[in-house]
Amino acid sequence: MSRVVNAFEPTKDAIFGGRVVIFQPPRGKGYRTNVDALLLADFASSARSVSVAFDLGAGVGAIGLSLLWLGAAHQVVFVELDPVTAALAKRNLEANGWGDRGEVIRADVREVAEPRRGAANLIVCNPPYVAPGRGRVPPAEALARSGEVEIFVRAARQIGGRHARFAFVFPASELTHLLATLANSGLYAKRLRFVHATGDVPARIVLVETVAGRPGGLSVLPALVERTESGYSPQMLEIFQREPSSRSSAMAPAARTLR
Repeated sequence: MSRVVNAFEPTKDAIFGGRVVIFQPPRGKGYRTNVDALLLADFASSARSVSVAFDLGAGVGAIGLSLLWLGAAHQVVFVELDPVTAALAKRNLEANGWGDRGEVIRADVREVAEPRRGAANLIVCNPPYVAPGRGRVPPAEALARSGEVEIFVRAARQIGGRHARFAFVFPASELTHLLATLANSGLYAKRLRFVHATGDVPARIVLVETVAGRPGGLSVLPALVERTESGYSPQMLEIFQREPSSRSSAMAPAARTLR
């Protein structure tokens, strides 16, 4: 198993009821996986399984790992620039028994786009959502949260094959910017779902699936509410506990469940 050589010891967390292990930086030492990764993976997994998926800006790999667990992709390529989180993504693949079903590329997404042109059936991305100079970002999370979404959209468009699907998670308040950026690359939304922290507040994030082609034919799914007065909503609990219809890989060791 590969090890991360760094000043901190990663925490061992887990998703899907402890069945998928996630090693990640301790709090305050780097960008940590949050529930958005599971929401995007669940959203992108609604269609039939694909042969190759790419996770752009993968971090420690939570979205791609979720795709493997859910049976949404046979192979996942994780593209991550930061050397520490890229090493953790590789460690997470091995810890879950998926070393032969994943590839970690430590590079800028722009460097990967041309040599992997047309390689993917599905591209998932939780892109940086704070434009450079527009907001405060904790230094430990700057690489993951600050950047230009246009870079990720253009890279995704190149990597996606002719009939590829592209799934993004983005702040709901910036939806118009995301849709305009996608359209500039010839990608148009076909499915969209708003996610609300509670039922009485504006949407927190939006999940968007796009394809290359013409505008129109957008399906707006029922909103997802994360919490009720008694805790997580039934819809969220279903996502946390999702089981694939079948899986061939070994079950991962239990760890503290991440929510």
